[in-house]
Amino acid sequence: LGVVKGDRIALYLPMIPELIIAVLACARIGAVHSVIFAGFSSESIRDRVDDSQARMVITADGGYRRGKVLELKKTVDAGIAECSSISEVLVVRRGGALSIDCPMRDGRDYWYDNLAEGVAADCPPEVMDAEDLLFLLYTSGTTGKPKGIMHSTGGYQVFSYCTSKYVFDLRDEDVYWCTADVGWITGHTYIIYGIFQNGATQLIYEGAPNYPDPARFW
Repeated sequence: LGVVKGDRIALYLPMIPELIIAVLACARIGAVHSVIFAGFSSESIRDRVDDSQARMVITADGGYRRGKVLELKKTVDAGIAECSSISEVLVVRRGGALSIDCPMRDGRDYWYDNLAEGVAADCPPEVMDAEDLLFLLYTSGTTGKPKGIMHSTGGYQVFSYCTSKYVFDLRDEDVYWCTADVGWITGHTYIIYGIFQNGATQLIYEGAPNYPDPARFW
């Protein structure tokens, strides 16, 4: 879709593999990802998209949380209705048999699986400087306007690798589960970057892991 180094990409996805894929795809081509927790409102999407001037949102038709199906695409549509920076919305089919109503706008909205079918596997990585922006992550906004925290490519990656390696003593054969959401910095570091940098296997879980009761953990 023509995304280039420095473009801002907002991600509003459930905890599914495509969320991790989208984060790493942005990093590979030098785009700046901004993950928005998929439980946030349309107003929260609007504020973060406007502030970052994102050109694309990657979302899903829906997602599971606490026994309910969240209609994520509809929330995105409401959030970006007045956001002039958005050129494309990329939509992952998650609803399946649930038949989520997912209106698509011609010329702006694209199904992820349809586009992926025709794309070559070869994707040379963008050369990045240590101080190039890797991602933006916004504060929750509970104490005022959300603030976009800037994370650089080099410093953050060294931090994520070292803390994962030495705090968790990760080995190649380990299976690791971080129960956070990628929408928080804990999830960025200990679901995606730090874990894969150390070669461990990551377990992810869609929704809240204490549903239908806390014994689900065990």
